[in-house]
Amino acid sequence: MAGRSFWNRIEQRFKREYLRLFEAALGRRAADPREIRPERVRSVLVVRQHDQLGDFLLSTPVLRALRSAYPAARIGLVVRGYTEPVARHLPQVDEILVVREALHEWSLAEAKGFLRRLLRGWDLAIVLNTVSHSLTSDLIARFSRARWTVGPSHLRFPGTKRNFFYSIEIPPCPDPVRHQSLRNLDIAYPLGIRTDDLREMMQLLPGEVEQMRRRLRGLGVREGEALLVVHPGAGKPANRWPAERFGRAAQDLAGEFGLRTVVVWGPGETRLGKDALRMAPANSVALTGLSLRELAALFRLASLVLCNDTGAMHVAAAVGTPLVAVFGPTDPAEWKPWGEEFVSVRAPDCRCESVTVEQVVGAARGLLLSHSKLSPRLLARAGVARE
Repeated sequence: MAGRSFWNRIEQRFKREYLRLFEAALGRRAADPREIRPERVRSVLVVRQHDQLGDFLLSTPVLRALRSAYPAARIGLVVRGYTEPVARHLPQVDEILVVREALHEWSLAEAKGFLRRLLRGWDLAIVLNTVSHSLTSDLIARFSRARWTVGPSHLRFPGTKRNFFYSIEIPPCPDPVRHQSLRNLDIAYPLGIRTDDLREMMQLLPGEVEQMRRRLRGLGVREGEALLVVHPGAGKPANRWPAERFGRAAQDLAGEFGLRTVVVWGPGETRLGKDALRMAPANSVALTGLSLRELAALFRLASLVLCNDTGAMHVAAAVGTPLVAVFGPTDPAEWKPWGEEFVSVRAPDCRCESVTVEQVVGAARGLLLSHSKLSPRLLARAGVARE
């Protein structure tokens, strides 16, 4: 962490005080997007190595669109170490280049391997910046030796006339409220790269899901039992619904639908997890210490997930499990996972604590009756018959 803080301080000072001096030396010649014809693109490097887990997953529709536009191209993806687990095994990506968060995490061999793969040569580099501008991402794209480097024209560095690391700058959509997946796709849209499928993506292996099934059996969860997974944590305190309300919501849903509740939490969230577990049904089980991919496998096996507006929400959406997420200060119109099977609940005052248990249970009930993987037996228990 200390190494990461040191690097961040250096990067921020460089951007404030010195970057404008390098505009003439490092600036790319402005190009026309019409130069980038599909037959001229044999390799693409996508740079999304900053921001948070959710930001990365919301950018994955760009990978789907790229593979459709350039089916034979080699596609590389630059990510941070903490997002690499959710990027692993994506079928649209041929190779992943990992940027470690702290200097001390790099070995000499790993650094050499990263540079060798970066300098191999790319036809097109796309930098996905939507909320903040990363100098590291720009430098990676600049030194990839890509023929064309594409990025947004906004979020300009202080003192510079343009985002000069890019040969093609894409103006942002002027809509004040726009979904983040659309904002990512906006950067590639002028190149003819587009998709109608805006769902987030994560690829699990069959063995990972089976291993989670075995782990649940070890906790007494029977094969085929319908699961409600509750994740009460969030990195930002303002994004946390009171944890005991998660337990109360689980109590209501378990009683109506016969669901088995699994409460899961991450590092530093033990108190939240135990508060939720205390109010949850008596037969609930807890799972802790999960890796990101183990958490994704657990979500895959669930009929429904209850969570806050946090990275775990996007992981659940990326494996296709219906969810209800409590939102606070963040606008769900921009950040909720794309798809009607993912529902946000938000109070008029935009405070998580103002959301009621009844609101969450009502939203969850609607999803369980329309989008869940519940068996006919459990639906019949809830008084619903499927045709």
